[in-house]
This record gives sequence, C-alpha cells and structure tokens, in this order.
Amino acid sequence: MEEKIILLIEDNPDDEALTLRALEKNSIKNEVVVARDGAEALDYFFGTGSYAGRDLTVMPQVTLLDLKLPKIDGLEVLRQLRANELTRLLPVVILTSSNEEQDRVNGYGLGANSYVRKPIDFGQFTDAVRQLGLYWLILNESAPAPKRLNEYTSARIDCRRFGR
Repeated sequence: MEEKIILLIEDNPDDEALTLRALEKNSIKNEVVVARDGAEALDYFFGTGSYAGRDLTVMPQVTLLDLKLPKIDGLEVLRQLRANELTRLLPVVILTSSNEEQDRVNGYGLGANSYVRKPIDFGQFTDAVRQLGLYWLILNESAPAPKRLNEYTSARIDCRRFGR
C-alpha cells in the first residue's frame, strides 16, 4: 500500500514549522509535500513547472490549504482544483488564520471539505491536527481515481441501457 501524502500549501515558514511539529507530535509520519504559494501548488497537482513529469496518478490523501497565499490565493487554487476532472474529488481542508466569515462561506461554496481556523494555542492546534489526521488519513476512504470513476460511471450507464 502506498504511503498517504499530505500536501501542505503554506507560505508562512512559522506556520509551516508549526504544522509539521503538530503532525510529528501526533505521530503522523506521512510524507508531507510543501508548496509555498498557489502557483507551486497548482504545478504540483497538474505536473507543470518544477513538477513537470510528476506521476499524476499519485495524489495527496489530503491537502491543507492556507487562503492568504502569494501569486495565486487559496480560494483560486480551490476553484481550479474543483474545475478539473483529475482533482475535483480530492479532499481539501482549509487551514487558515483568517477570521473573515466571507472566507469560510467562499471556501465551502467552492467545495472545501472542511474549514479549520488555526488556533493561537499550540495545544489546541495540535489537537486539531490530530483530529484531521485521524479522519483524513485513517478513517476516510478516498474517492476513486478519475479513470476508475469513469469506468464505474460507464458501467452503470451500460447496465441502465440494458434494463439492469
């Protein structure tokens, strides 16, 4: 079984270190790929730029997405992920310090799976990361890869055509 990858999209080095420390404290030893801006994140997902040639059949089990990013903001990253067949079903958890209600509304409106505000207290943050890890890396079963999903959908359509 392949290791489940976490993609952390975070531009603030302190928040990146805090998140990595919280993962470590909770014994979440999955590989963490870090993208430091929205453009780098999209390059990772779509195998472009510095990620050209990356195996696109290997996608993160969960993406932790900050909203306030350089180059391309987090909401635009989410919009592009949901618009693409390859990435539209991938779990995306917005992990942000934003207190703006409109960010939460927009995040869910664009298809975020969860929205978590980074707490000020490290203990609370560590607990939130533990819960994220428990759900997204252990309990949740990922959606089938787009190719498998298309095969399933085609099979259902064929069965309906023949009255089954």
